[in-house]
Amino acid sequence: MAIDYSIDYKCFPKQELTTEGILERIKGRARADAVVDLFRRNGDDRPASEMGFEFVRSTPEGAQETRVIYVQEMLDRAAELTPYETYCQGCPANNTGVPFGCMGQIEYPISGVAEIWLLNALPTTEETLPWLLLKQAIEEFKVDGSTVNPLRAAGQTYFQEKGVLVRRLGEIVANTNQIFEMLFTVGHIKPSYASILLLLFKAISRSLEADQIMAISKSPDDAFENHPFLLKPEPDDDASITQFKQFFRALYLAWGLNVPLLLDV
Repeated sequence: MAIDYSIDYKCFPKQELTTEGILERIKGRARADAVVDLFRRNGDDRPASEMGFEFVRSTPEGAQETRVIYVQEMLDRAAELTPYETYCQGCPANNTGVPFGCMGQIEYPISGVAEIWLLNALPTTEETLPWLLLKQAIEEFKVDGSTVNPLRAAGQTYFQEKGVLVRRLGEIVANTNQIFEMLFTVGHIKPSYASILLLLFKAISRSLEADQIMAISKSPDDAFENHPFLLKPEPDDDASITQFKQFFRALYLAWGLNVPLLLDV
């Protein structure tokens, strides 16, 4: 389980296979590799063509449907990506430098350390304009965190931390459920909203005047040149923080290219 995202930059592979088709093949390859590894660790040396597992899904009518998925089928589907990998070289939307690097994910459970990192990134009252943007975002989108509460219930695997972490920022009391809502429950992220999120989470400099903040909401032509990405890897980053930094960099690239960042939460 994960939050999947993709920079909606039009390219030949997406025209041929669709974004959903590429993501399905990437996930299929990861599942196939995991199944093969599991079989091998249990002493099973059969070829992938003889390995399978049961997959259960719910039908639109509410019934349970079970089918056997063969590992080789997933590997064959994933192999259809290979001829298109060359188009990813030098692509401005390639976030990670690997084929289909415009796509990524944040895996569940999200660590408590990462939630604290996000909470601590929010602007304080000393940063007046970014703080006002935070206040406006919470009020305009009616972000109260309530939709996230069920995801922290016992038995759920979305968050490592089952409690809600809170930080007071002047008259605003922000919590980690609100952060999740702001980032992932407002639908695909358009460039204008991306510029706000990049400021709020210190992915770009917050030392901007009001007119400059207005200008970046329109994804200026000099976005990459004049607003460098600030979130760098640190030695003590855990897996969740690393994935969040990659997510914000994907958001940054989407903003600079003036395209949405597509979400599947």
